[in-house]
Amino acid sequence: MLKKISTDKAPAAIGPYSQGIIAGNMLYSSGQIPIDPATGEIRGKDITEQAEQVMVNVGAILTEAGYTYQDVVKTTCFLADMADFSAFNSVYEKYFTEKPARSCVAVRQLPRDVLCEVEVIAYHE
Repeated sequence: MLKKISTDKAPAAIGPYSQGIIAGNMLYSSGQIPIDPATGEIRGKDITEQAEQVMVNVGAILTEAGYTYQDVVKTTCFLADMADFSAFNSVYEKYFTEKPARSCVAVRQLPRDVLCEVEVIAYHE
């Protein structure tokens, strides 16, 4: 049985998808971009500010689903520019202290021309 996750503490889906889905003991989140859920606007001008908002949004979905950052087993990170890799990592490592498996790639363009997006897979019993 699948359970859809929805919280107003993370940006509403801007397409035909859920913020997250729980299947058994696994949570699969949709990619989060640096939208302030209160205003619907992009928060932050540089990669550090945008990454912070992304992590807050990811955390809101984790919390709504009953998970924590420590439950995350895999992340997929998308950057608009690989030159931002180091600055992005400086923010990322503050949240994902258990060092889950990760893919991090640069892409041609992200929704709303943001600088980063992160999706997670989490597990707990």
